Amino acid sequence: MNIPNTTQPRLVIIGGGFAGMNLAKALVENKNFQVVLIDKHNYHTFQPLLYQVSTAGLEPDSIAYPLRKTIKNGKHIFFRLAEVQHISAERQVISTTIGDLSFDYLVIATGSKTNFFGNKAIEANAVWMKTVPQALNIRSLILQNLEQATITSQPKERAALLRFVIAGGGPTGVELAGAIAELRNNVVERDYPDIKASEISIYLIEGASRVLAAMSEKSSKAASKFLKELGVEILLNTRVEDYNGSLVTTNQADLALETKTFIWSAGVTGAPVEGLQASALIKQANRYKVNVYNQIEPYKNIFALGDIACMQTEALPKGHPMLAQPAIQQAKHLAKNLERLLANKSLLPFAYNDKGTMATVGRNKAVVDRNKKTYTGFFAWFIWMLVHLWFLVGFRNRVITFFNWSYNYINYDKAARLIIRPFKRNLDS
Repeated sequence: MNIPNTTQPRLVIIGGGFAGMNLAKALVENKNFQVVLIDKHNYHTFQPLLYQVSTAGLEPDSIAYPLRKTIKNGKHIFFRLAEVQHISAERQVISTTIGDLSFDYLVIATGSKTNFFGNKAIEANAVWMKTVPQALNIRSLILQNLEQATITSQPKERAALLRFVIAGGGPTGVELAGAIAELRNNVVERDYPDIKASEISIYLIEGASRVLAAMSEKSSKAASKFLKELGVEILLNTRVEDYNGSLVTTNQADLALETKTFIWSAGVTGAPVEGLQASALIKQANRYKVNVYNQIEPYKNIFALGDIACMQTEALPKGHPMLAQPAIQQAKHLAKNLERLLANKSLLPFAYNDKGTMATVGRNKAVVDRNKKTYTGFFAWFIWMLVHLWFLVGFRNRVITFFNWSYNYINYDKAARLIIRPFKRNLDS
């Protein structure tokens, strides 16, 4: 790996998501550690805006930021492009695709991956959105199907090409459905004069009794209202059971949908690394069980942050929500605790500051839950926009995103309607 030998304790961070990147940034000025950040991509992805890449609202460089740039001022911090394959806690060594590396302290911040709940057919045939390449897959597939619909002479095939089905009524599914609806309502007839907007149908399938089940009932009702105003069909208490590449079947015997675009956003699960004791992992969630200091028990020098960490409390029996804010706050807190560890001071327990949850459905349409209050409509949309701009990494990203949003708002347009890389099934992502 070509990491210099050092007399300083070596801290290895696995993952450059919200947790890993923020921990590395917090340690840039700390010269008491040698820090090695490892990720299989050389950039940080602002995942809350991935859906805008997949629906042609933003280009990938608006929401991706080079990891090396975040640590460029730290002479004691190194980045390596690799995938970690195994952890040996006893030897204090990680094995990666570019070699082995010893550590004194290890932080696992590998995040989460799409959960298919064991359904191999859906995994093989659906598209999903956890990475930039996957978001580009969806964008290409949507545009390719619109192009194909203009030339097919078969009404049944045309209807399947113009039917978009999304499984999962959480924030990702709701935001995707709203963005595709706005693409249909504002762009399609201008770009594709031989397709009527009324021919395009959008279905959002949710297994629970309401969308945004993790948010307040008021937010859920408002989001449903906004989606229906945009022309999205919402199917509640419905579970997708199969998708063979052309037909979605559900637990409702009389409900099957022919579609060439089926997007799976029905859940995530942790992305652990092999090697730690089985007792360290909560199998149902695939997340490491951590104490209030983010230590993976029984280890004292191995920590987990963000989505991969499950800190169970009476108030949060399933751990913190798998969102950006817990990851960011845990990372900043651990940076302080690591300094205390070196100074032989007792560690401070983590306390989560819930800053609320939000989801946007479309232009002037969003919902925000904060401090037991719910905001909807334009004000919520404005809050959503400001928060997402603020947390984007890098001034350039903020400027580009703000310009794109302003352009889209004024012109009712989405500027990134490009098939750069044609989508092919089973494309490595």
